Amino acid sequence: MPGTARYRSGQRWPVVLPLLVALLGGGCRSEATLSARDQRIQVLTTTGILRDLAANVGGDRVTVTSLVPDGADAHSYEPSLRDIRDVVYADVAFSNYLLLEEQAVIKALDANLRDGVPNVSLAEGAVKYAAEIIPLVEDVSLDTIWLGMRVRGTGAALGANRSSEMLLSATTVDGPGRMVAYVTESFGNPSFAVDSGDGFDASNGYRDDTTTLPPDAHTHMSWAFTKPGVYRLSLRARLAVDPRTAPVPMGEQVFTFAVGVDPHSVPGMSETLDSGHADLTVDIDQRRLYLLADPEGGGEATQKVYDPAHTVIGVPNKALLEIPGDRRFRFLGRPGTQVYQLPQAVLGKHVHGEIDPHLWQDVRNAIAYTQLIRDTLIGVDPEGAATYRANASAYIRQLEKLDTYVRDTIAQIPPSRRHLVTTHDAFGYLGQAYGVRISGFVTPNPAAEPSLADRRRLTETIRNLRIPAVFLEPDLAARSTTLTEVAHEEDLRICPIYGDAFDRDVTTYVEMMRFNAESLRTCLTTEK
Repeated sequence: MPGTARYRSGQRWPVVLPLLVALLGGGCRSEATLSARDQRIQVLTTTGILRDLAANVGGDRVTVTSLVPDGADAHSYEPSLRDIRDVVYADVAFSNYLLLEEQAVIKALDANLRDGVPNVSLAEGAVKYAAEIIPLVEDVSLDTIWLGMRVRGTGAALGANRSSEMLLSATTVDGPGRMVAYVTESFGNPSFAVDSGDGFDASNGYRDDTTTLPPDAHTHMSWAFTKPGVYRLSLRARLAVDPRTAPVPMGEQVFTFAVGVDPHSVPGMSETLDSGHADLTVDIDQRRLYLLADPEGGGEATQKVYDPAHTVIGVPNKALLEIPGDRRFRFLGRPGTQVYQLPQAVLGKHVHGEIDPHLWQDVRNAIAYTQLIRDTLIGVDPEGAATYRANASAYIRQLEKLDTYVRDTIAQIPPSRRHLVTTHDAFGYLGQAYGVRISGFVTPNPAAEPSLADRRRLTETIRNLRIPAVFLEPDLAARSTTLTEVAHEEDLRICPIYGDAFDRDVTTYVEMMRFNAESLRTCLTTEK
């Protein structure tokens, strides 16, 4: 096939980066693997959902596999050596992007695809095919501020791309006690961003107190303080454009926290942030650090810049929590001891941007993905153009019927019952396209005991809206203790719904969307 030969002959086979060589992966992979001996077009996708779309368009002319195994979480999956092997053999690669995938997956693609191989970000490219994107608006219903770290801007003027990294390093902490900022990983293990308890080592570039983020992204994390008082955190930022060049300095800044004391008592501070969502932010384009906050929860439209020199972050006394008995949290102190903690507020490690990346929950967006995949495959393999067009047309007709089925099925649910309560913010497109209100709650750090206020809000929401069921994704069920406990207390159904991944029961996109619509109808229209 000319299309295949064009990408395989005379090309440089990339050397796998040492960082990627060390990566380990797990889970059940898709059955197909890519090979230089297979004369079909070798297609690599990041997720199983994209794999299924590409297989329907490519048909017998392609071999398709995905980097993220079915049942795994695309937000946190780390590629394995076997995954890297598939990247090297790929003739075309499709990612969702918009920061859906773990950055290591994106770096695996960008660093190891051969020269000239198309590397398509479907969520961004599908906009040209009439895909609709919606902003990801944060829930600000927590009693305390959400606080994370953010990289603002793309850094394109400096040569940065989606594989570039911002290094945010804590260099000092001044305060009466210990400060720890950490992310709770998918299975409850803490990963540290800042820990003043073991000092700061300038000799290794503050490696142990450095957070790495891609451009135009942010992440939530938990912040713990062992004693009340005023804390000052010094943060330094550097942009690693690529592995071959030295990081570019982006500036340094001091951020002030009032922990268990009146924020207005801190000298020189004219602004206080103690609610909503805020990030310690490095702006690539302006090369400076500041606080970017959204106290009202309106998303990007209501974000404001606050000067850290005159703004204090309030950590109130109601943030006092007891350290759980879980051994993984002994770094905070003895179980039962109280610490001040701002919760992470999302399940697991979750780096994201301003746009909701889960476009496929609206079937019309999946049609746009299909059209982009079709045109990309035609570019790679022009001899197969007629086949790709015919396959895509047949599949789009199937998707149009699916869109009607999902719409008609959900329409059978009384409007007063069309409330979705779940653990993962992946269903905004489903809600917008098919008239389902996303009434989910934001959970605190899942490895610590939820506060009484968190449980009370969830219980009141369920009672006030008379919600008959809550929904869990099969791959996240192990991380949903709070939701399942409240559901049992309120005698609610716990029903399945699929967001990012297939499993052994649901193996195609059409099956997934039909299943979700039917699960919603069944569980929201009938009593337990």
